[in-house]
Amino acid sequence: MLIREATADDWPRIWPFWHRIVAAGETYAWDPGTSEEEARVLWMNPAKRVYVVEDDSGAVVASAYLAPNYGGPAARIANAGFMVDPDRGGRGYGRALAGHLLTEARAAGYRGMVFNAVVETNPAVKLWTSLGFAVLGTVPDAFDHPRHGPVGLHIMYRAL
Repeated sequence: MLIREATADDWPRIWPFWHRIVAAGETYAWDPGTSEEEARVLWMNPAKRVYVVEDDSGAVVASAYLAPNYGGPAARIANAGFMVDPDRGGRGYGRALAGHLLTEARAAGYRGMVFNAVVETNPAVKLWTSLGFAVLGTVPDAFDHPRHGPVGLHIMYRAL
């Protein structure tokens, strides 16, 4: 696998799994009806460093972004978003990408990373806790899950 910074030409290869994940309405607090153009602006925003994972065939199978979570004097706390093509899950792409982003965040001078809205039923919670993230708190019943009904949103943090 290859992990590299994304280019604008990668968006057409990210969009199909981005759309599938967000449209499912199970793991991201973005509107499931987000258009492709709106999604591109959200994910490929110039204020974010965006990465992709290519498998051995060169297919883009995952993507993530790294950005400051806050501004001004708190700009040394990072935020990130991760998506792995659901057809490629369980093969270590997400873990490898997470490790890469943690290294990149440290190198960029971030002191910690926070996730603002991790759906408590998201299987990735297990990955984040295994990588040293802690749940700082949970906003109860903040997310309307299509299968589980109202569930909480975790705020997760890890020092770098």
